[in-house]
Amino acid sequence: MVDLRFSGEVWFWRGPAPFHFVTVPEEEAAVLAGLAPTVTYGWGMIPARVRIGSTEARTSLWPKDGGYVVPIKKLLQDAEGVGVGDVVEVSLRI
Repeated sequence: MVDLRFSGEVWFWRGPAPFHFVTVPEEEAAVLAGLAPTVTYGWGMIPARVRIGSTEARTSLWPKDGGYVVPIKKLLQDAEGVGVGDVVEVSLRI
């Protein structure tokens, strides 16, 4: 098990289905890239637990532009009052 912690700004991707994300910083993304061959499933997704504030959810990190992004589920948004442009502290457990 690997635990990572970082802060980042919540951003919105309209796409076919709208999502909110936080981009994983380069240093932490490098750690994830090293783990990816042993934990990834289809399309390079990495299963993880994400915590913002006191709320935790299961999700999968998405590969994007040579790094990773963390989907911020509606559960986390509502429970922690998180919105686009907010800077949040993210804890990941891989």
